[in-house]
Amino acid sequence: MAFQTLCKQKYLAEGESVPFLIDGAEVLVLWPDGGQPRAFVGRCPHEGQSLVNNSDFNGRILVCTVHGWVFNGRTGEGLSPTGCRLREFPLRLTDDGRVEIDLVAA
Repeated sequence: MAFQTLCKQKYLAEGESVPFLIDGAEVLVLWPDGGQPRAFVGRCPHEGQSLVNNSDFNGRILVCTVHGWVFNGRTGEGLSPTGCRLREFPLRLTDDGRVEIDLVAA
C-alpha cells in the first residue's frame, strides 16, 4: 500500500464530513458518530456528481443533494437505492496525529 499524508487529525471531528482534493481526486472523509474516520471517493455512483460540493452528512448518513441518493456513513453502502456503494480508500491514523490515505488501493 502507498499511504500518503492527507491532513492532521485535528482537522477532523466526529460527526462531520471533510472534503479533500488530493492528486486530482475528490475525497470525502466521513467520521460517523461513534465510529472511525472513513475516506470515500467524492463522487456519487449515480451520475458522478461531486459529493464534495453536493452532499449533507448528519453523523450517520450521507445524502447526495443532487438526486437524493442516501449512503451509510460507516460503510458507504447505498441505503436508497440499495445495491450500490461508495468506493472507499484505505485510511489510517498515525501515532503522531497524521491522517494517511492510500489512493492506489481504491
